[in-house]
Amino acid sequence: MTSLAGKVALISGAARGQGAAEAKIFAERGAKVMLCDVLDEDGNKTAAAIGAAAAYTHLDVTDENAWQAAVAATVAKFGKLNVLINNAGIADMNMLKEMSVEQYMKTIQVNQVGVFLGMKSVAGAMKDAGGGSIINISSIAGFGGAAGGIAYCASKFAVRGMTKVAAMELGPDNIRVNSIHPGGILTRMLTDAGLTSDSANDLFSKAPIGRIGQPEEMATLAAFLASDDSSYSTGSEFVADGGLTAGFALD
Repeated sequence: MTSLAGKVALISGAARGQGAAEAKIFAERGAKVMLCDVLDEDGNKTAAAIGAAAAYTHLDVTDENAWQAAVAATVAKFGKLNVLINNAGIADMNMLKEMSVEQYMKTIQVNQVGVFLGMKSVAGAMKDAGGGSIINISSIAGFGGAAGGIAYCASKFAVRGMTKVAAMELGPDNIRVNSIHPGGILTRMLTDAGLTSDSANDLFSKAPIGRIGQPEEMATLAAFLASDDSSYSTGSEFVADGGLTAGFALD
């Protein structure tokens, strides 16, 4: 099992879903974790359920001052900051001809600008800690288009590019930066759209693994990238999609 003993992580979008799974697994593997979100009630409940290794603070990822406050709260609570997971994201889908500029920019602000601000805000604290690992959650929508996903795909492609630039710029400070590209993951983003576990598995049945992914599977990949086990990995893309992008099923 990957050890995160001695690490301190800040995770955005951690109140529920994939972010909550990351926080839980990080704490189980020895890390201290600051959960951040705009869903304060859920965030506090998730942190309390994890226990003394976790704390919660409010964070609107589109607000630079809020990022600075979250970083300061993490360092004040746990003494340092080694890991950032830019997990917060939205999927506000609409066809190109119907999407308003306001709807488009809302997705860009959360998914793209939020990642930029996160990386910018933690760089100083990570340098002070002797280095660290930034993990940006992109998507397989950062590799190809999807009808109705003009804003979402744009934001996830951008995360790929920003990850590579940040890896180049922050490498001299011993800060690694990588992106994770999930396929379908069974979170509230999908269940709120009407999918159940069974219908989601049916939807992904022709992928090589033949089912939808679980938040814990993304969390264990993030734990690897946060750990010293991935010490020679930076500026890289880690795809976890059950083989969905490997090719096309014939039947």
